[in-house]
Amino acid sequence: MQNTTLLSRANGCVRGTLGRIAAASVARGVPAGWFGYRCVEHETVQEYFRRRGANDKNQQYETVHPVTEARNQLPCNVGSREELPDDRGWWGYSFRDVPTRISGETFIATLPDCLITWYRDPSKDNDFFPAILNRDSRALEMREFRFRPLHALTLRESPSPVRLKKATWIAERVYHNHSHWLTAHLPKLLLLKKRNLLDGVLLPPERTGALDGSLRLLGMNPEDFQTYDPSRPLFVENLTVMGTDRFRPELLRLIPEALGIADAALPHRKVFISRAKATRRRLANEDQVWPLLERQGFERVYMEKMPFSEQVDLMRETRVLAAPHGAGLTNMIFCPEGAQIVEIADLSFPNPNFYALASAMGHAYWLVRAESVGDLHPLEKDLHVDPAALNEVLLRLDPAPPEGCKQTLQR
Repeated sequence: MQNTTLLSRANGCVRGTLGRIAAASVARGVPAGWFGYRCVEHETVQEYFRRRGANDKNQQYETVHPVTEARNQLPCNVGSREELPDDRGWWGYSFRDVPTRISGETFIATLPDCLITWYRDPSKDNDFFPAILNRDSRALEMREFRFRPLHALTLRESPSPVRLKKATWIAERVYHNHSHWLTAHLPKLLLLKKRNLLDGVLLPPERTGALDGSLRLLGMNPEDFQTYDPSRPLFVENLTVMGTDRFRPELLRLIPEALGIADAALPHRKVFISRAKATRRRLANEDQVWPLLERQGFERVYMEKMPFSEQVDLMRETRVLAAPHGAGLTNMIFCPEGAQIVEIADLSFPNPNFYALASAMGHAYWLVRAESVGDLHPLEKDLHVDPAALNEVLLRLDPAPPEGCKQTLQR
């Protein structure tokens, strides 16, 4: 027993020493691949350019939109900022931050000799996780990009990379999620299209009908894009990447602009997005509150049953959109500016994304507090809303939002 313990300690010391040697070697420029990608260092794209300088003709960096502070209104039924949750949770900002939320820089950068890898995690709804290593074997830190241990394992077990002369990579973590696709990916494509830079864009080969439908609706044929082999990493001699903020008005508004939403007829519909057919985050007492909504002229829809083009057509005509927290609320992007958005949300796990999105789109936002139901992860729990609290907001919606709800765009 004593010999086994001593041997285990010795092995641990050897592994620790080898790990320190590997880390020190990688820091001095030895390729991380020599050590099985176990000691990869990280840096932002900006740090890469500061470190490498601007003399390399194969690398370029352009700021499209600088860092900007928002000037957004409070939710229509909230009297002071202090009433909003200040928990930043997973999102890096809180409800309380939205009125003066910082929009990150929009940039387009081209870097030489990059290695791109990815994996899907079956334990997390088969979510997609990409990572990019630059020519110095350092992982690029961008929103939804981070080199993880499973990336190292993937690279060790993958065949040799496919080599490309040039490409543009836009796919972020969970690109297949409806909300992430609309807010993080379509704006990138539209910005590139506006600048005649779509040539070389790589699309994921695994896409839903809604993803392809959104591209066609915006005048982009999915078949015109290159895809990649999901079983092999990529080595790109000249790789273009983009840094964007998901809730930046200048980017998000490219979508309704491309669809001519501003030219649509005066919106007249009041829509409630039901999650009754979803597997999580349903409104547990929907049957109790639906009569209140129906009495106020709402129609109930199930987005998962509607083709993407029909969802867009519906939103074009919508002036009031209500729903429990969920991806369907992202469709407010297709509502004419000034729509009223009513979110039913659990503020014990406060996700401010739809408040930020409504603000960016110039919509009036109402927040109805709900309680979570069950003993599950917060992202899985159903919601229960007080009918009186919901009805109080419903009665204030017509004929137009209060004067204080007019949204102020970012400077």
